[in-house]
Amino acid sequence: MKRIYTLIMLASITISLVSCSSSQIKVATSTKSKKIEDIQVFTSTNPKEEITTKSIEAAFEANKLSVPDNNDMNKPFRTRFGKIHYKIYNLAIYLNKDLTLKLIKKYPKFGALTPLTMSIWEDKDGSMNISTLSINGMARAIGIPVSDPDLIAYGELIHKALKAAMPNGVFKVLNYTVPFPNKRLATDFTMEVNYDGVSPSDFIDDFEAEFEAEIEPLGFLLPNYINVQEEIFDNQDYSGVYDFYHTYSICKFDVIYTVSKKHPEAGAWAPCSFFIYKKTNESKMHMGFLSVENWITTIGMTKDEEGTKKLREAQGYIEKIINKMSK
Repeated sequence: MKRIYTLIMLASITISLVSCSSSQIKVATSTKSKKIEDIQVFTSTNPKEEITTKSIEAAFEANKLSVPDNNDMNKPFRTRFGKIHYKIYNLAIYLNKDLTLKLIKKYPKFGALTPLTMSIWEDKDGSMNISTLSINGMARAIGIPVSDPDLIAYGELIHKALKAAMPNGVFKVLNYTVPFPNKRLATDFTMEVNYDGVSPSDFIDDFEAEFEAEIEPLGFLLPNYINVQEEIFDNQDYSGVYDFYHTYSICKFDVIYTVSKKHPEAGAWAPCSFFIYKKTNESKMHMGFLSVENWITTIGMTKDEEGTKKLREAQGYIEKIINKMSK
């Protein structure tokens, strides 16, 4: 870094237990399976092609889930790779700011799901599909109780939005086996910070500028950035707790292109949310994101050698960058 700070980096891939109770949201589904899935795919026939990526976005917005970005991935896929896998394939991000605030207050690492993500695609049979995390997936990923009332409220909003988007839709039978249904799979970093006379805003501006300069030349894109402190905390009179709290959405075209060919539902995990925060009364800065092992173990990717290689390689790049910046 250009300025001299006292920085001590401790990086680890954490696997911790999360309490998973049986209090799930009840869903209208055609499956007889009682397996708990981390991913849910809502599907509907679309003979008149009235369901579009824009109508889905509008349904989410109408149900208190703002959609800052809804990106047509086929445009860059055609340009970069010369062909596409699906007639329609979008990656979108969405969130409810009120529930996000409530959850971050209790669980600061909920930033790893701020914003939430979804993929929207037209399958070979003409059906429209939306992939999102289930309430069980959200709870396990962050390491929080599935019975948390604010998490349940978030899940109910998602279900309401899905039903509004596709009134005749049902949840697909996925039958994925999640090897670690009760474990959190995340990559977390803790950095000891001494501002050395500069303001917290100057410190984080410099840090993030260096992070962006390191990550972008490697082919990573940053399609969304949320200053959680300003856009959520300050707007709801929650101040004085954090020096800063930011999240990045991070993706890499060659990764999602490769993975989505066999696993279009991967958009429930992509783009990845990377959080950076420091509490005012602490000397440590926290950073982290959900490990790619979440993708691999929840959408049936364990035998997909090409996809898993791409995912683990991308995660390795990010870990290497953060470690390099600590020196």
